[in-house]
Order: sequence, then C-alpha cells, then structure tokens
Amino acid sequence: MGREITEKEQALVDKMVSKAKSAMVKIENWTQRDLDRLSQAIAWYAGNEKTFTRLAQQGVDESGIGDRAGRPGKRFKIHMVLRDVLRTPSTGIVETDAKRGLVKYAKPAGVIASLIPMTNPAMTPPVTGVSSANARNAVIFSPHPRTAATTCEMSRIMRAACHAVGAPEDLFQCIERPSIPMTQYLMESCDLTLATGGKPMVQAAYSSGKPAYGVGAGNSTIVVDETADLNEAAKNIMISKTSDFGSGCSADGNIVIQKSIYSNMVSELQANNGYLCNSAEKELLSRAMWDNKENRTFSTIACKPQQLALVAGFEIPEHIKFLMVENNGQIGREHKFSKEKLTTLMALYYFEEFPDALNIIQKIYEVGGKGHSCGIHSTSDKNIDALARVAPVSRMMVRQPQSKSNAGSWTNGMPMTSSLGCGIWGGNITNENVTMKHMMNYTWVSKPIQEDRPSERELFGEFFGQEVA
Repeated sequence: MGREITEKEQALVDKMVSKAKSAMVKIENWTQRDLDRLSQAIAWYAGNEKTFTRLAQQGVDESGIGDRAGRPGKRFKIHMVLRDVLRTPSTGIVETDAKRGLVKYAKPAGVIASLIPMTNPAMTPPVTGVSSANARNAVIFSPHPRTAATTCEMSRIMRAACHAVGAPEDLFQCIERPSIPMTQYLMESCDLTLATGGKPMVQAAYSSGKPAYGVGAGNSTIVVDETADLNEAAKNIMISKTSDFGSGCSADGNIVIQKSIYSNMVSELQANNGYLCNSAEKELLSRAMWDNKENRTFSTIACKPQQLALVAGFEIPEHIKFLMVENNGQIGREHKFSKEKLTTLMALYYFEEFPDALNIIQKIYEVGGKGHSCGIHSTSDKNIDALARVAPVSRMMVRQPQSKSNAGSWTNGMPMTSSLGCGIWGGNITNENVTMKHMMNYTWVSKPIQEDRPSERELFGEFFGQEVA
C-alpha cells in the first residue's frame, strides 16, 4: 500500500492550485487576438529549433530511453497544434446554427492537471500548453520522476513566454519533486486531468473523482494487401517503427501481409534496413523483452535494435534499423510477440484472402491495443472499407507511416495532439484526438424555431397503427 501525502506536499499543491486560479482570472476577459498571441509566444519559445532540441535531448539523457538524434523533430507537433488552435475560436461565440436556433459559447475548463509521460517530457507540456492557454485555462504539470528536470525546465520556458506577452506566469506550474501521493492529490484538486501515459496513470486519473481524459495502450497493426506499393509500404513502416526507437504506442507492432506478396514484402523491409530474426534469435528476444511476470523489461524499451539484440544475446549489423520476427498463427496472451512491443521490433503474419486478414486483426486486438490505431497499405477501396468496418480502433491510417500520422500531420486532416483517446474499447470517454475543444466548457443558447414535429405516420413508418398485444 502506498504512503499518504505529507502535510508539506499537500500545502504545496494547494498553493499551486490557488496561484493557477488567480492567473486564470487575469486573462478571463482577453480577446481572441490576445489569446492567439499568447499561444504563438508559447509555441515559439518552446518549439524553436534551438530550445526544443536542447530539451528533447535532455529528456533522452535523463530517462535513458529514446532516440537522441531523432526526438528534436517532434517540435513540429507543437507547430501543428498551433496551426489548429489559430483556426479554432475559443472565447465568446464559437458556433452558430441558425436553422436550429442554437448558439454555443466557450468557457474555460478550469485548472488542468497534466500528467507527463517519461517518453515525451519536452513535447507534451507545450502541446498541451498552446491549447490550454488559448482556452483560458491554467495547467499544473506532474512529470514522471525519471524526467522531472526536463519537464520543469520546459515549464520555465513556457512561463517566460507568458511574461513576454503580459500574461501571468502561473498559467503554467510544474511539480519539481513529484510523488504518487502528490499526483493523486493534484488530480483531486484540479478541475480536469489530462493523463498521457501508462495504464496505472490513466486508472489513477479516472479514480480521482474529477473529469479526466486518458489514453489507452497501443498495439498498432498494419495490413499490407497485394494491391499495395510494396516499396512505399516498407518505407512507411520503417519510418513509423524507428521513430524515437518505437517508444510510442502508435509505432507499428504487427504487420499482416497477403501471402502472395509475403516474400517480396519481407525483402522490401530488409531493403529498408530490417533484420529478420531466426527462430533461435526470436526465443532469445522473448526471454530478454519480458520478465517472468510478463512485464516489459526497461533495458529493451525504446532502444536501438543493436542494443535490443545485445541484451538478448546476439549481434546484428550496425546498419540495421529494426528487427522482425515471424509470428504467423501465434496470437494470444501466451504468445508475447502479439502484444505491444514499444521498441524497434515488429511481428510478421500472413493471410490468404482479405477476410482472413480481418480475422487476424480482430484476434490481435483481443490480446491488446483495442481502441487505439491500425493502418493499411492498399489501393483497394473495398479492402479499406472492410477493415474500417471491423477493426476495433479509433483511427485507421491509409498508406501513411502510422506513428507519424495518427496524431495529426501536415498531410492529413487528423487533429494534432499528444493524447490519443481510445474510446470505450480502451477504457476512455472519447475516441477522438484530444485537443483544445476538450479543454473547454460550453454554454448552449437555444432560441425558438418553427415547430419541427414529423407526423406519427412518418415517425413510426410501417409500424404505425398496428395492434400491439
């Protein structure tokens, strides 16, 4: 059983919440232009190349996981969030439906508790902050203990952005020495929680007694059918799998390939610096990646494939970017490679006809990852439609690198976010990408309209007038 919160910790959280509420009062009458300017300042201070590169790499150094060279590229997520925010009204009247006599007014949600994951201590705070400030909220960040210094430094930079435009710095605060009791009390004290992280964090948020947006576990599964451009598919899969060494829940974990193109597709993956493990290497990886309680081992999470192989007990060439294991027919909780991997390794499966692929997909998501994401490389609208109809996921990417697209990109219409709702499948309240609109209250104003009342015959159709026993 965990310890209770100390009086000192409780007093610190109480003081932070009080300061956050005072800060919100100071911007409650800001115009949309004022708020947009505030968001622009936050995005620039946090998302300029020099600053973000420093903080992104500090996060990798502090946690010991992730791609130090690649993670600075995540600054563009801040840019995309800013783009979406600047196109979305957040104060006063934000929507009008004259036909239905409805007008919608936006109001702040309140003080937000933002739980920051170890995998994105530099990126998640400004992605949240650009939106929350525009909606006139204040945020208190509760960082992961392994990356607290990075998150607190990013919070300091965001406070400086507030100061630059005359906004109160206490719109952003960060717990410097986080603990589980403090985080729990913070969630109970705030108006809304954004929980981006692992299952225990999300469950704690939902049990806080306050509204919370959580995320679900991933196990992204990608279908490749015989109509696909195999070179393009392999390149996209490589990009998705290797992004930040596969640390994200969206990284391709399972590739389901039509048997007629299976060999060619594996060759294309190998041409994109993939390494196909033999059965002995697969067994070594299984022992290394999961402990005797079937929990993932920290030393194999979000690491280079060379490290993954080394920990398992074999060596691979230096040019290799990801590992592959053949796992056809091995789906279920007893088959570890059909679970979420969170590293530079994927499992391969094959199918004969497309209905077989749908069956494999459904079995994999029974193991884990329901509600999150899947993808397909295909030019067949029939197959794309068939997968969309049965896949138990909230988002499905077509001919795109999954982990670079499902949270939003420059080349699709998905709203940019760092929090992916997984719906009722994943134990979440929303299937949507969590964005600024989820950080606002709304007042609906309804005016009288001409009566909109169909006849009973129209309403009940063929059942109208029937005798009922």
